Amino acid sequence: MNDVLVMTEAGLHCPASGFHIDPWQGVDRALITHAHADHARAGSRAYLAADRGLPLLRARLPADATIDTLRYGERRRVGDVDVSFHPAGHVLGSAQIRIGHRGRVIVVSGDYKLAPDPSCDPFEPVRCDTLVTESTFGLPVYRWQPPQDVMRALRDWWSANRDEGTASVVFAYALGKAQRIAAGLAALGALPGPIACHGAVARINEAYRDAGVALPPMARVADSGRDAEWRGALVLAPPSAQGSAWLARFAPFRTAAASGWMAIRGTRRRANLDRGFVLSDHADWPALNAAVDASGAANVVVTHGYRDEFVRWLAETRPGLAASALATRFEGEHGAAGERADPP
Repeated sequence: MNDVLVMTEAGLHCPASGFHIDPWQGVDRALITHAHADHARAGSRAYLAADRGLPLLRARLPADATIDTLRYGERRRVGDVDVSFHPAGHVLGSAQIRIGHRGRVIVVSGDYKLAPDPSCDPFEPVRCDTLVTESTFGLPVYRWQPPQDVMRALRDWWSANRDEGTASVVFAYALGKAQRIAAGLAALGALPGPIACHGAVARINEAYRDAGVALPPMARVADSGRDAEWRGALVLAPPSAQGSAWLARFAPFRTAAASGWMAIRGTRRRANLDRGFVLSDHADWPALNAAVDASGAANVVVTHGYRDEFVRWLAETRPGLAASALATRFEGEHGAAGERADPP
């Protein structure tokens, strides 16, 4: 990345403009790829992000945070560089950050996926000289099914549980995954029963609706009495609710998780789940390769996840492409019911 972006104690820094990208600590100016807590942290004096994600940033950052926004594709001169945000397809408002400096273009992808998602804007390839890409699922074993197929399987599981007189509890990240599931199920047509959600999910639902995303009705569990009837309902809850006393109210119930980690045999069993649905908000192996190729980048910097493995693959399969790994302070966590790099 030469002198355009350098790694500092606070994370990726652009000396020519003075901003940091998704800084790990408070800085003067922070450019934010999306609102997940490991990318949008409190403590910076000013934030710049894509306008589609503003309701989420307002929900996640302190009330007095100074947040400015740009429309997707809109360019702004910041110091000695041109900056723009482009859809990443990860969650609502997620963006790749394009940095133009003296004829060179660097794109920092943040987290992204290429699969269709009714709850956010689709991924947009951005041509560049250097691409900084995540590699959360950078191994050939990670290949996702079409999301519509996963939604149909989830709906069928929910229907079967309803017929047996049980509730269906699905653990999914409160920001992004839960809304994707709700919107995806609604797109299939008639639902097998009502949808309810944990308070953490309900709070993010409000931000999605404020951004104009259509979601089906979801009752907030806390607003229902302790004697409420949950048989036949689908309950969306964050992974942190797994094994908690909060679940007891839904008995009898069955549990599932929606995550890319469900692609690994044994993960569901170790997590003590009844069902696992392979649904990720990160790019799978084919999508990572497709994104690299679509960028046209001659230099690819890989961070997060299986970065060393993906770097070796790129070096072996793309003659002339320079690939390197970039270690970061926060690499995320492996979780049975959730995904590395995106805490609830």
